[in-house]
Amino acid sequence: MNSEMTEDRHVKELWQSQATEGVRMSVEQIRSEAMRFERKIGQRNLREYIAALFVILFFAVEFVRMHDLMLRVGCGLVIAGTSYVIWHLLTKGAPGRMREDAGRSSWIEFRRAELVRQRGLLRSIWRWYIGPLIPGVIVVFIAAARAARHSLIIWMADAVFVVAVFLGIAWLNKKAERKLQRQIEELDAQSQG
Repeated sequence: MNSEMTEDRHVKELWQSQATEGVRMSVEQIRSEAMRFERKIGQRNLREYIAALFVILFFAVEFVRMHDLMLRVGCGLVIAGTSYVIWHLLTKGAPGRMREDAGRSSWIEFRRAELVRQRGLLRSIWRWYIGPLIPGVIVVFIAAARAARHSLIIWMADAVFVVAVFLGIAWLNKKAERKLQRQIEELDAQSQG
């Protein structure tokens, strides 16, 4: 059994160490991929802007409706945090543009830089996306518990739901980050081939 595992490992190492012929894409294919990526990022950002609009509207209505100062502060913090997320996405997450008449190497460099930039955005999700929302959410939860507007079980269910949403957002972004990393590695392999 041990010799079979050693042989399997040896075969695997040989297979992985083989030189590969990189698939070379034409400038048109690279441009097409870059434009498809640009559209995808634009669609992602649009979804985020729409979601942020709903969050801001909901908490603005709650801000006006609530008379408890702490709840109003919490709503204001959520609105401020959401506004920061949108500003960050507008300034750091907007898709880049490349000249149509650029050559193959320029398109490869541009595509790689865009992939790296978007990967970095996803890597720092806790800092610019989830983090700015946490203070407002905490203040709202403390104010709601203090005002005893909900039973403890409902309050805890709400807290678990919010934590699950934040963790779900982080997980989805980590998954997208890994996908971008694979694309960067494929592009690197292609440009060396």
